[in-house]
Amino acid sequence: MYIQNSNAIDFDYLSAFNFGDSNSDTGDLVAGLGIRLDLPNGQNSFKTSSQRFCDGRLIIDFLMDEMDLPFLNPYLDSLGLPNFKKGCNFAAAGSTILPANPTSVSPFSFDLQISQFIRFKSRALELLSKTGRKYEKYLPPLDYYSKGLYMIDIGQNDIAGAFYSKTLDQVLASIPSILETFEAGLKRLYEEGGRNFWIHNTGPLGCLAQNIAKFGTDSTKLDEFGCVSSHNQAAKLFNLQLHALSNKFQAQFPDSSVTYVDIFSIKSNLIANYSRFGFEKPLMACCGVGGAPLNYDNRISCGQTKVLDGISVTAKACNDSSEYINWDGIHYTEAANQFVSSQILTGKYSDPPFSDQMPFFLSLKF
Repeated sequence: MYIQNSNAIDFDYLSAFNFGDSNSDTGDLVAGLGIRLDLPNGQNSFKTSSQRFCDGRLIIDFLMDEMDLPFLNPYLDSLGLPNFKKGCNFAAAGSTILPANPTSVSPFSFDLQISQFIRFKSRALELLSKTGRKYEKYLPPLDYYSKGLYMIDIGQNDIAGAFYSKTLDQVLASIPSILETFEAGLKRLYEEGGRNFWIHNTGPLGCLAQNIAKFGTDSTKLDEFGCVSSHNQAAKLFNLQLHALSNKFQAQFPDSSVTYVDIFSIKSNLIANYSRFGFEKPLMACCGVGGAPLNYDNRISCGQTKVLDGISVTAKACNDSSEYINWDGIHYTEAANQFVSSQILTGKYSDPPFSDQMPFFLSLKF
């Protein structure tokens, strides 16, 4: 189901608006819930906690850099004089496509993030119209919305979270309803003037230490790389249907430009061939407790100190995070994010592919 996009891929965007979960959260959940996210998170690049669930930069940071756009400020962070002229980030860690429930990590579901965007746009245009040039440096004018890039990376928590209460068959059966909600959100963005969409599929969830620790205790449930087969099977079906939805949306709205990015293949290739790409630990968390093989305990997060089994322990970072793909059992290291970004920017993992229109030098500034 490949539909060649009639609109050429154009990376000269005036702005970017991002929606998603912790894979692209630049501080929204921390600001929104008032939680702490201290070092060693952010220890690389930022040298202080950047409010990202990572030791440094995320995929979105690398992509913004290469598109000559600034890092996106989180919508809910009111401190530090945030500048939203070139866009805004609505992604919040733990967010899902489906509406949040009382036990959800994040209340900021995809639909709520879009409502925040609509409020952001309305309020920004209102301020610009009433105050003359006072806010021109800080807020995007009307044409920045139609000429902006709408990036979406969400669904990981819908699939992975479902396994805590559902069988594999039940998880697979729930995917169409999840994507119905996703499609409704896309249409809302289109109605608000969004035309350029960049949709990331979900990665190999069965290869995250968190899921291996919980669901991979029986070795017969693991694949040849040590990943939980059921989770990766669900991710593959989700991605197959997300791809079909992306093509359907493109056909339904021919004046839009929809780019589907196969993150699953990039990350799976990295894990399967980790040593070839300069990594030494494909599944083990850099920041955690417990040591090999996973260095992960769901009772304590990276950077925290807690009493476990009568002993005070601290989830510390490894000596060299560049050797690791996984940062804290759930999220990737900056080094892995840099690799994924470089692969995205080849254009080979996108539908439509854009390698023949590649405007980047793949410098990925370090």
